[in-house]
Amino acid sequence: MAEFRIDALGETCPTPLLKVQEKWIELQVGDILIIHIDSYCALKKIPDWARKEGYNVEVEEIKERVWDIYIEKSA
Repeated sequence: MAEFRIDALGETCPTPLLKVQEKWIELQVGDILIIHIDSYCALKKIPDWARKEGYNVEVEEIKERVWDIYIEKSA
């Protein structure tokens, strides 16, 4: 299991989600992808995408209007 990070601060939709989907194909089962965002649109779209695909998702607010989204790649 490894952790990978994407810094998407200041980026608007759909760029953060596209970066996640691009990186996702490189990850192995058990890997964690952490996306650092400050976009409300990405805060909705990224977890929605991950849950739809069946992955575990957690969102942590780091400070006001800044979040880390954790997605674990499962089978």
